[in-house]
Amino acid sequence: MGELQAFNMKLKIGNLKLKNRLFLSPMVDVTDLPYRILCRKQEVAMAYTEMINIPAILHENKKTLNMMKTSFEDKPLGIQITGNKVEDFSKVLPFLDSKKYSLVDINCGCPSSRIVGNESGSYLLKNPKKIGDIIKVLKNSGIPVTAKIRLGFKENEVLKISKEIERAGADLITVHARTAVQRNREPADWSWISKVKKEIGIPVVGNGGVSKPEDVAKMLDIADGAMIASAAIGNPFIFREALRYLRTGKEKEVTGKERIKGFLDYISLAEKYDLVDIGRIHFLGGWFLRGFSGASSVRQELMKMKDIVEVRRFVNQL
Repeated sequence: MGELQAFNMKLKIGNLKLKNRLFLSPMVDVTDLPYRILCRKQEVAMAYTEMINIPAILHENKKTLNMMKTSFEDKPLGIQITGNKVEDFSKVLPFLDSKKYSLVDINCGCPSSRIVGNESGSYLLKNPKKIGDIIKVLKNSGIPVTAKIRLGFKENEVLKISKEIERAGADLITVHARTAVQRNREPADWSWISKVKKEIGIPVVGNGGVSKPEDVAKMLDIADGAMIASAAIGNPFIFREALRYLRTGKEKEVTGKERIKGFLDYISLAEKYDLVDIGRIHFLGGWFLRGFSGASSVRQELMKMKDIVEVRRFVNQL
């Protein structure tokens, strides 16, 4: 795939058309509405809510409603859900409003012990038929249905799992090229993404180890889309630079000044949408505030601050 060709290629998920093939991975404590908007300003084509457990949606508590919050700027948006009972996925259908969400994605990849202990997330990989049954239920939502998986739980069963997902009627599959037990400790094995792409007919998005623009180009040689996760934390600019690389074969270094402004923009958006969480401000600030002289001591000072007013005043002085 040539660079210019890759840049111009659009992608279709069911009836949803994307402007390019770059995806922001759903990430707990990262991809809230303000952060998604930042990434959209840097030209990411597709973004998702943080992973939400179905029981939390059904209880409609404030934290969950905040996780489901969206806006006119936040399109197209996937809502990512997980659960352990097929019947619960039927109960969530009324919440999948097509005016808010462009698609629904099933998380079959989260390896956290809390989620696995609840027989959700990557635990679902143990039962591909169950994933297929969930997809069939969600097809009644009227919006495209996708699934995010790993290569397997302990053993690599990705071809079996992918074929079941396709048979059930999914519109796209994202493959994180590690098993659940590997978590993120070992290098992602992209050869399996390529094998899945050759074996099934629905679009395949590759995930795992996509950490720089050159990786995006390499992923688009073997898959229909490239999903960026941890490399986008505190660095929404990676999408802009990936597109630049696909156009020109070059990228520009993100400056410390840009990172500081990005953090201030996040704070402003969090205030605008009433989503200020000082713990999240500390966490994201620790990632944004890099790449300039004295950044380490700046991050240490940030962690001591207890409210948003103090944080804004401090960062504005940098």
